[in-house]
Amino acid sequence: MKTLTFADLIAQQTGFAGEGRLTDFVSRYDGELYFGDRLNLNRLARQYGAPLEVVYTPQITAQVQRMIGWASQARAATEYPAAFHYAYATKANFAAEAVQTALAAGAHYETSATADLIIAHGLWRQGILPPDRLICCNGSKEPAYRDAIRNLRLDGCETVIPVLDDLAELRDLLDTPAPLQFGVRERAAGNRDGRHPGNDRFGLTMAEIEQAAELIAGSNHTLVLYHAMVGSQIEDEAHFLATLRASIENYCRLRQRVPTLRYFNFGGGMPTSGYQLNFTFDYQRFLSRLMTTIRDLCADYGVPAPELIGEFGRYTVATHSAYLVEVGAVKAGQTGQPDWYLINGSLMVMLPDTLFVSGQEFVILPLTDWDKPVRPVRLAGRRTCDSDDIYPRPEQAPLWLPATEGGLVLAIFGIGAYQQMISGRGGAHHCLTPEAARFIVEERDGRLSSRLTPQQDQATIMRLLGYRPQPTALPQPLPFRQPARPAVLPARRRMRERVLSV
Repeated sequence: MKTLTFADLIAQQTGFAGEGRLTDFVSRYDGELYFGDRLNLNRLARQYGAPLEVVYTPQITAQVQRMIGWASQARAATEYPAAFHYAYATKANFAAEAVQTALAAGAHYETSATADLIIAHGLWRQGILPPDRLICCNGSKEPAYRDAIRNLRLDGCETVIPVLDDLAELRDLLDTPAPLQFGVRERAAGNRDGRHPGNDRFGLTMAEIEQAAELIAGSNHTLVLYHAMVGSQIEDEAHFLATLRASIENYCRLRQRVPTLRYFNFGGGMPTSGYQLNFTFDYQRFLSRLMTTIRDLCADYGVPAPELIGEFGRYTVATHSAYLVEVGAVKAGQTGQPDWYLINGSLMVMLPDTLFVSGQEFVILPLTDWDKPVRPVRLAGRRTCDSDDIYPRPEQAPLWLPATEGGLVLAIFGIGAYQQMISGRGGAHHCLTPEAARFIVEERDGRLSSRLTPQQDQATIMRLLGYRPQPTALPQPLPFRQPARPAVLPARRRMRERVLSV
């Protein structure tokens, strides 16, 4: 009987023949893995070592443009009469390279707190956030957040839209001298189906929405937007649409009395392929069904079909980053249990969603050894002594990876959304685990460029904690390997290689 290799396992799970595009973000050619068909991850591991965070921003551009394209096709197929707007929910990843890439690809801007609106204000002043882009301000608005909204509007930005989360916000913002465009968020949508506890704390009741509409009608401001957020990573298309239907009807009833209402924001929830190799979701079909539902309900109520806004956070950035980590040691599991692959890092720091999100999955692929037999394993952080620093969790099935005694480099995908925002960038992390070096690739005018941020050093971490580290007091991490020449990235498969500046 033939021994099952990793290549065999992937073929069984996905039908992948071993060469070509495995997902919409990773490919394999000549036995090596590529990000977006262009960035050779094996070469990066050989040149820079691991751990290494690889940031490939052209993937963000592809995500935005694909969704805009699907929406355009859906509009044509359904003859939907109003526009579709793609907004990036910046809380998924605030990094400048992520935000600016999404904006350059055509995204509008969605904020959730004071800090990201201040970032938006700066980008707007610099012209990076174009003046025709909407800035939808969600979340509970403390005084500083309301002041930031007011300051942006008084600076001349007419497209900032505070989406009301309670009536106190409205009462404070009503005295803004320049006319504001307001939105209202429907509270009922947050957990209408009982599947999204915690999401129901946001927004206004229908009675409060009526009050807000009356207060705005008596001012120099206008009500333009209706927001209904169901949940996150919703892969059940029929459920998604059924849950939104009541919100669309509420929009229609409000639009009958408020002629300035023009946007229906169906919030986030769009799933991403970043967490499962066999992921499937027909985005164009979903958008077509959504547009058909809205078009027909609006006709029933005798109101114009609204311009649509979707807020895409996880979908936009989840697949643009990956961690390369090395199995530093292997430890036998208890009797009847999988062995442990001990990686040179901390999973709690790199993948905090493994702790916070029940059943969270990540796509993990070895860079080499696809022809070797597989065995069931769990990963564990070698730089902590915390029992929670493992993946998959005990209630989940183990991973099946090539057999190794150490040295195998793994690529962990789907880490571009929330992981770094939750664990933080810079600073001191769990067990003082230093942040991995970061290799960032961007595309400008069709050309790729790159830059490297070295691994965080222990002395910096100690200073943040109030210590005065002595030069020889702590062993420093092994020096980050520098290549003899810059990383060489294929422009595309089997074509002449191009040298990127580092």
